[in-house]
Amino acid sequence: MDANIIVLGGDGIGPEVTAEAVRVLEAAARRGGHRLRFSERLMGGCSIDRHGTALTDEVLAACKSSDAVLLGAVGGPRWDDPAARVRPEQGLLGLRKGLGVFANLRPIRVHPRLVDASPVKADRVAGVDIVVIRELTGGLYFGQPKGRDRKDGHERAVDTLEYQDFEVRRVVELAFRLAAGRRKKVTSVDKANVLESSRLWRQIATEVGRANPGIALDHMLVDTASMRLVTSPRSLDVVVTENMFGDILTDEASVLAGSMGMLPSASIGESGPGLYEPIHGSAPDIAGKGIANPLGAILSAAMLLRHSLHLEQEARWIEQAVDDAIEAGARTADLGGSLSTRAMADEVLERIG
Repeated sequence: MDANIIVLGGDGIGPEVTAEAVRVLEAAARRGGHRLRFSERLMGGCSIDRHGTALTDEVLAACKSSDAVLLGAVGGPRWDDPAARVRPEQGLLGLRKGLGVFANLRPIRVHPRLVDASPVKADRVAGVDIVVIRELTGGLYFGQPKGRDRKDGHERAVDTLEYQDFEVRRVVELAFRLAAGRRKKVTSVDKANVLESSRLWRQIATEVGRANPGIALDHMLVDTASMRLVTSPRSLDVVVTENMFGDILTDEASVLAGSMGMLPSASIGESGPGLYEPIHGSAPDIAGKGIANPLGAILSAAMLLRHSLHLEQEARWIEQAVDDAIEAGARTADLGGSLSTRAMADEVLERIG
């Protein structure tokens, strides 16, 4: 297979971890007899500095014409003014919208050797294996009207939470397809006791559930879900929810694995290139020090192989190599070790073969 991959290192530690993910992708591709071509572009704060915008039309066009996009992280203190007209996060939102990726998959699996790294009690996190599916292109982040004005002598801010039926149906149907290959359980998270959009969400989730009688469906309010993630995470299998709820719940769930540096994500649509990125931020406090954990980016690269290039065996080689490195005691600082970013990636590379 020949494939073209756009690499958006972004800001902070993003370029450092994506560089290691590219090395691992190259190794897996060589072993499988494939050819991957990489093209680096700017997105986020670095693009604002160079071009005055977080995502140029040229970069978006290149991403659309690629086979997959590998992203590091965006943002940092120098662009962290909430009132700024141009912000790094606009690039990420524009990229998701432009690529038509409507579902963000975030697997949360706790490695047996890292159980004690989690702040949650070991007896609760041992054996956790969850996939959270977050709807990406609807909800508060994109609803209109949005903005600020003055009403009755007071300043007013408005954000609109809006969903259409097809937006809900396609992401819930994806959740059921993934659950069919796992433990056959879907938990749909909403706020149907308060929000009309959540009532639509629950209605459609129920309809999809009836069409898939072999898979159990639970409806759960988002406040309950936030507690269950900590008190009984092993009871969850596939969790599907709307944009903002998913944004918050997946960051909460990241602590189960012991470090945000461990967790990958995949953003996929019905067709076209997917977007793959670790869930951690740009971590400007450690940028340039060579100590960032590259495993989230490396595991995101494995998801790229699986979901965009359909190279399941190569994806498993990477995931197994990560497991074996952790089993052997390889640790970066966030996991209580002392390995550098490059050295941690080297431990993975040695085990790919």
